[in-house]
Amino acid sequence: MNTLTSPAQTNRQTILVCFLAALAGLLFGLDMGVIAGALPFIATEFDLSSHSQEIVVSVMMFGAALGALGSGPMSASLGRRKSLLLGALLFVIGSVGCAVAHNLEILVISRFILGLAVGVASFTAPLYLSEIAPERIRGSMISLYQLMITIGILAAFLSDTILSDGGHWRWMLGIITFPAIVLFVGVLTLPESPRWLAMKDKHELAAKVLKLLRNSDREAREELDQIRESVKIKQRGLQLFRHNPHFRRSTYLGVLLQFMQQFTGMTVIMYYAPKIFEIAGFTTTREQMWGTVIAGLTNVLATFIAIGLVDRWGRKPILKLGFSVMAICMGILGYMFFIGINGSMAQYTAVTVLLIFIVGFAMSAGPLIWVLCSEIQPLAGRDFGVTCSTMANWIANMIIGATFLTLIDTIGSPNTFWLYAVLNAVCIILTLVFVPETKNISLEHIERNLMRGAPLRLIGRQDDSRQHVEKPAL
Repeated sequence: MNTLTSPAQTNRQTILVCFLAALAGLLFGLDMGVIAGALPFIATEFDLSSHSQEIVVSVMMFGAALGALGSGPMSASLGRRKSLLLGALLFVIGSVGCAVAHNLEILVISRFILGLAVGVASFTAPLYLSEIAPERIRGSMISLYQLMITIGILAAFLSDTILSDGGHWRWMLGIITFPAIVLFVGVLTLPESPRWLAMKDKHELAAKVLKLLRNSDREAREELDQIRESVKIKQRGLQLFRHNPHFRRSTYLGVLLQFMQQFTGMTVIMYYAPKIFEIAGFTTTREQMWGTVIAGLTNVLATFIAIGLVDRWGRKPILKLGFSVMAICMGILGYMFFIGINGSMAQYTAVTVLLIFIVGFAMSAGPLIWVLCSEIQPLAGRDFGVTCSTMANWIANMIIGATFLTLIDTIGSPNTFWLYAVLNAVCIILTLVFVPETKNISLEHIERNLMRGAPLRLIGRQDDSRQHVEKPAL
């Protein structure tokens, strides 16, 4: 009987499983990034107004919100693995539809289908990763999902730049079909989440998965015992939300975290990067596209900072640093647009500030919000809680995508960027008041602290004897 597995072998198996699941983020990023380069050509071919362009961009977020809404019940009943398979299939259908669209209506419908796929992926992949990865590397493995998003965005920017000379927007949108097929095949090899299996009373299967992915049989048994303790709570989802004030607090925190991530302003950088470079004085399509590629590369490289530090420094210190950097950069950009960007020195200064802003996001709010939203929900309500937070992400994303050009047209570039500076400053305060530190703490321990009534900012503390239990406090 096998009692110990090689740590090196187990690490490879765990990382391989997490990598395959994180490929969903690659498709997410490709769909987010590709529209930035394709939109000018689509606008020309279909003679679109600014409002129609905003619809093309934001309909994907609307689909993503609905996809996330449906992912909770689907993931709870079918499992994380089958949900990821469905997401991959929707990616294929939506990508092909965008490539062959002969009018605006077909394009919008196909973008909506892609949104459904993104909603499923953005809900299921971080949830699956949080339930598969051991606590000592959980933060970095969920951050791997965000890294895949940034790589997808960069790959989209590169392909857009290469294809822009001929205006091949159909290839820009259709090329996503190929990695979607790779994701579908990869997910077929994944094990099911042991926590979902335990919720379905499939404890033997859960034990097999944990033995495969942990360093020893003993470690697997101890984790399974903790999971069994968690699943004793029989309430699920909406019922738990209605009757348990502690679960309501964690759900509201997840929603708040996702709004914080989106209202940093990073979304507009990704969706409207060429437009921003145009505002900064880079007038040719080539300059704008290569500037966009540089922004995407910065996003990828800076995400490695989060992966390297999230399980060493912790979530909260990195978030405070990131929001501070972003607030300062947005303030500076607003001022530069206010006084006017004249001359090459001013242009490159504006680009440098923009890239520093991207670093601030990619090392903090980009990956860490997904990490926290997957960690803070109790097992009995995790599907519902993550559904709410993921929906909030896409609702906020849709608001940002559908209003940026309108804000630029109505209140001007300086005031738009100053608005985002203020929002980032607010996020610093919210982090201090509400966000817990969950580094190196098991999901079950976080759950116990939450359900005992600990203030939200303290639910990641190891010494739960110091928590307040009389009433739920924020």
